[in-house]
Amino acid sequence: MAKARPITGLDAHAPTGRNARIIARIRLDELYDWSRYVDDVYHGRELHNLRIAAKRLRYTLEIFEAVLSDASLSIVKELEMIQEELGALHDSDVMIALLRLCLGGQDGSTVPDQTTSHPGEQRLPARGSGHLRSLIHKRFGIAKGMFKVLCRRKSL
Repeated sequence: MAKARPITGLDAHAPTGRNARIIARIRLDELYDWSRYVDDVYHGRELHNLRIAAKRLRYTLEIFEAVLSDASLSIVKELEMIQEELGALHDSDVMIALLRLCLGGQDGSTVPDQTTSHPGEQRLPARGSGHLRSLIHKRFGIAKGMFKVLCRRKSL
């Protein structure tokens, strides 16, 4: 998990709203830094860090809700959806890793890594929430296929 950026520039004598905006801006910058990986299905760790950055920003906005604008409430809802989708994506990555371990241990063979990038492989072009859902479906499809292979091996 990526460490949170240190917060600098706070003034203990300044209004809370001013300090809250400084903190929120730094958390938003963190989110944007990790967002460059959204278009690349093969950066699971970075996408997980994006989820953590979304969580940090969301918590910041919730803590300072009383001193921030009403627009931050709609942002919180959007961040919740992003977190949920990235969480499901991360869960499917973990499931794939576990299934890969199980399949590899069945007969001593290794299972090809279906989530690594290969030259010329087509990337998913979409962005945003729909893109995250397509990544989740792709990952669950991989996990489902691996699980079927594992079940067939167990039944032999």
